[in-house]
Amino acid sequence: MAEPMPPELNRNRFPSLFEVLSRKTVAPLDLFSFYIFMRDQQRSVDYLDFWLDVSQHLQLCRLYVRRLHRSVIEDTPEMEKSSKRSSYLLDNAGEGPSGEKGNPSDQRLSAFLRSDNGSRQHSPQNSLGSDRSTPGRERPPRPSFMTLDTNSPGDSTSPGQNSSTENVPRREDLRASAEKILYTYLLPGSEREIIIPQSILHEVQEAIEGPDQRSDPELFDAAKDYVFQAMERDAFPGFLQSKGLGNLVPQSMMLRLIIGLISFFGAVWAAFILIFLDKSRPTRCWLILPFTVSIYFLFTQQYMLDPILALLGFSEYTLMDFNRIREPFVKKTLRTRSLSLLGLFLLVDAAVCALFIFVPGRRL
Repeated sequence: MAEPMPPELNRNRFPSLFEVLSRKTVAPLDLFSFYIFMRDQQRSVDYLDFWLDVSQHLQLCRLYVRRLHRSVIEDTPEMEKSSKRSSYLLDNAGEGPSGEKGNPSDQRLSAFLRSDNGSRQHSPQNSLGSDRSTPGRERPPRPSFMTLDTNSPGDSTSPGQNSSTENVPRREDLRASAEKILYTYLLPGSEREIIIPQSILHEVQEAIEGPDQRSDPELFDAAKDYVFQAMERDAFPGFLQSKGLGNLVPQSMMLRLIIGLISFFGAVWAAFILIFLDKSRPTRCWLILPFTVSIYFLFTQQYMLDPILALLGFSEYTLMDFNRIREPFVKKTLRTRSLSLLGLFLLVDAAVCALFIFVPGRRL
């Protein structure tokens, strides 16, 4: 018996960019495919990496607050009875989907971190014994996104959410994470600089390097929203067209164009030779092979779609690297387009072959 389809996949439309970034989609419109598209075709993967790093910074802040709450409860057990409301707010600070503008849980998380910035009496460095033995330990960098498994639409895990005490974040880790984002992506001349308005850059830089020394995730909201809108406007439509309406990558389309043109000119050259040598029509039927190959490759290049591969349920990630199509709406859309393309291809192929096969021959 087939397993029931997850609710997030039961949609009769293409997913939004936020759904892709939230890992609520599957191949070929998953986050892994979007990363490859931004890297190989859009040439602006730094914007996506910035968005992912800010999202991970938010997860790090959530983990810090949860661990802080647990340490406070362990040190003062009576707090759980005397202040249930504050315990609930502290433990659930930052819960909910990240990236939603005006999310109350994210605002509560940022407000708590700002209020905790000046008060270190319950800092995890003092209340968690595991960190005392590792002074100066740096938070490990975010693993390469290319090694993450993004095929599960319900996977909400992220690096840094390990329950092991070795990965317990400290307040210094939050600040180091915020500074790394600033120095890697935002400052002029940085290693992977992205272009954002100067007003937003100045606001973020002042918040991190100023007297407040903020590290709460809310300080990146304006930059994150700007990057999200830029990707949604400039990159995401091309991604949907490439992966939602087609199944080929640009390198494959260029290769098909070259093969198609060479095959077509070869077929035309052979056809005129057979005509002017007054060869019989059965002999000219061999022209069907080169004409069919050339017209098929030219059609697939023009429509960015290989109908045979699509009907078999495959899409191309990179050149000659094919993966199963798992997004139901994409599968249905590509099947419809493939049948239409095959019908048009057979019609044109039959017309061209008939023209060169049945035309009267004349020996020169």
